[in-house]
Amino acid sequence: MKTSQTIISTLRDAPADAVIASHQLMMRAGLIRKLANGLYTYMPLGLRSFRKVENIIREELDAACFLEMKPTVVVPGDLWKESGRWQTMGEEMLKVKTRSGQDMVISPTAEEAFTAVIRDNLTSYKQLPIIGYQINTKYRDEIRPRYGVMRGREFVMMDAYSFDADQKSLDESYEKFAKAYRRIFKRMGISAIPVRADTGAMGGSGSEEFMVESEVGDNTLILCPKCGYAANVEKASCRQDTALGADGKPEVKTDKPVEKVPCPGVETIGQMEEFFKMPASQFIKVLIYKIYNSSLELAKAPGGASFKQEKSESGSVYYPVSFFAVAIRGDLDVSETKLAAVLKASGAELAGEDEVIAYSGAPHGFVGPVGLTKVPLLADESVMILQNDGTYDVRVHDTVTGGGAKDIDNMHVEPVRDFVPFMTADVRTVRPGDKCPDCGTELYSKKGNELGHIFKLGDKYTKSMHVTYLDENGKAQIPLMGCYGIGLDRTLASIIEEHHDDKGIIWTMSTCPYQVAVVPIKYQDKMKETADAVYAELTKAGIEVLLDDRNERPGVKFADMDLIGIPVRIVVGEKNLPNVEIKERAAVSPVLVPAHEAAEYAVKIVRDALAALDS
Repeated sequence: MKTSQTIISTLRDAPADAVIASHQLMMRAGLIRKLANGLYTYMPLGLRSFRKVENIIREELDAACFLEMKPTVVVPGDLWKESGRWQTMGEEMLKVKTRSGQDMVISPTAEEAFTAVIRDNLTSYKQLPIIGYQINTKYRDEIRPRYGVMRGREFVMMDAYSFDADQKSLDESYEKFAKAYRRIFKRMGISAIPVRADTGAMGGSGSEEFMVESEVGDNTLILCPKCGYAANVEKASCRQDTALGADGKPEVKTDKPVEKVPCPGVETIGQMEEFFKMPASQFIKVLIYKIYNSSLELAKAPGGASFKQEKSESGSVYYPVSFFAVAIRGDLDVSETKLAAVLKASGAELAGEDEVIAYSGAPHGFVGPVGLTKVPLLADESVMILQNDGTYDVRVHDTVTGGGAKDIDNMHVEPVRDFVPFMTADVRTVRPGDKCPDCGTELYSKKGNELGHIFKLGDKYTKSMHVTYLDENGKAQIPLMGCYGIGLDRTLASIIEEHHDDKGIIWTMSTCPYQVAVVPIKYQDKMKETADAVYAELTKAGIEVLLDDRNERPGVKFADMDLIGIPVRIVVGEKNLPNVEIKERAAVSPVLVPAHEAAEYAVKIVRDALAALDS
């Protein structure tokens, strides 16, 4: 391809809304152009790289014998009503109606579509496992689309779904995908970090994310430097530690009765530390949360009878809105994602002040666990742990809590004696410095962006959507599902995030728009003849080559090729002939090579680089 036959539309400066490297460089290099907030067009150079990402994914999944399919992007809303997610998916899902009034969904994900297709074609255990995938357009109505294609409204995903007869088969399908993902990201030259993750709105049990480090990542990774433990902060756990008193020693169980202490204006943990001369770890703070679409049975929970219960079209029962009190050690924070997962809910957020008072009798800052009757109480495991024998392992003794009335705190509160929670669970947000749950080493954190995600969904969708097969005995069984996704746009942007410098993109050889750029200082006379000859030889050898035949100054051509990130540049200048200058994009200096050997020299660079990525 000659530059005169394509579109080279580089920019000196990035748009003001481009704040991360990939967004800035994709715009400046002319790989994408913005149509509207969160909506981008891939220009010819950008699309070539995008297709390479797509092809690598397809090649690895096909090599693993997964089956490519193509459901529609617009899906009947009835399928989402069957699964129960019509009500719970949230406002990111774009719902539309046909002219006849039929509800439709612009797919944000495809569990329902694939489940419906398999349901109509599955009859016998002999057909299982079935593993199908698609590479298709998705739409999510992001409230704050940002970072270019890293978080847009319309995007392309590879999403795959496995259907298995039993847990052992599901585990095998899951591991096949984990292996394929590692191959995919290695071939692209991405340093992906597998981490444990929350299943979120997808549901299910096991879940693993493949993250790439990023200074402005949407996710926080919690990592162990010793044993390799890695988790998204939304899922991360840590070893339990014991609360220490002002003397640095663990507090012991007290026989003192609860004492109400007037403390006007002492609302925050910091203010409590100053007032009581005690460390934050010796307090229990109680927060009231508003919970959305919980499927937990709350009929026998304190206050549970006041929450309205509804039944989805799939027959599952849930609470559109409920409230929970959460007790946690004073120096810790609640992970709303972990809380929602524990409560089998689609989301959790702090209740408003009026709601806090209505359910606890006290304003925020003075809510306590003693005497709560209008709302179920969940105690974080930093406070107490319900053991298998029905007893509690209490982690905080002789503590101070909110007093259940404005400007009142309670001293000498003893868990179990003074309050018993409805349930206990790990809902704390893990922080750097906490101890690894596996080996006890101090954990550290870094920012990252998600590239891919794999889930063990179990029977969440196959059960609600009535998918069955006949087993060896002719008995109807429900298959188990797995779900696997990679965001192509985000992956492309992540390659740039990891591989760039102050001059522009440094593409990996497997994902570049062109592998070699032939740049004549002037496209005329002997320079034109030599450039055409090298171009022809490279093309014959199967190398993707861009010939810069523009009538531009050499500095402009060099700057554009550095910005666009072509891995190998061959400069044909009158001063060096009969030699030409070959420079790899990431190299400090070029080398001079006889013009008749240039193509062979460049071919070796390309093939060696591809072989290294493919090894």
